[in-house]
Amino acid sequence: MALIDGILQELEQEAQTTRRVLERVPNNQLAWRPHQKARTLGELAMHVATVPGGVAELVASQSPAQVPNFADPRPQSASELIPALDASIAKAKKVLGNMQDAELMATWRMMQGEQELFAIPRVTMLRSIMLNHWYHHRGQLTVYLRELDVAIPSIYGPSADENPFA
Repeated sequence: MALIDGILQELEQEAQTTRRVLERVPNNQLAWRPHQKARTLGELAMHVATVPGGVAELVASQSPAQVPNFADPRPQSASELIPALDASIAKAKKVLGNMQDAELMATWRMMQGEQELFAIPRVTMLRSIMLNHWYHHRGQLTVYLRELDVAIPSIYGPSADENPFA
């Protein structure tokens, strides 16, 4: 099995979990934020929806790559979230699907102007940022939803609101 196969299998499995979380985002609360320094619910939800495709595209780009301009798109409606997730997952699969082990193990560099911020294997960047960073923000999103008294779906087992084993 190629290295990318395991990454893509995990991506697909986690996409289903992410979908369940994004489906719970209330349309009438997109502007809500838990603190003035925090993203709004809509911004965070859209970030969660788009991380895989954006990161995959970045990691597949030529190295060294310049730090991208990060922007938080604001959905006008919660109905934009699932199509954004679907497009993001499709993009990640397309961009990464044919990557060979040698390319995944090659060092990828992130630059800010002439300054090198880091140099790591592409596969490490995918694991760390495309996946782990994605899960981190999905977890944040569940806290936002809990604060808004929205039922939390099962993620890796029962939540206080849903038990898939019962």
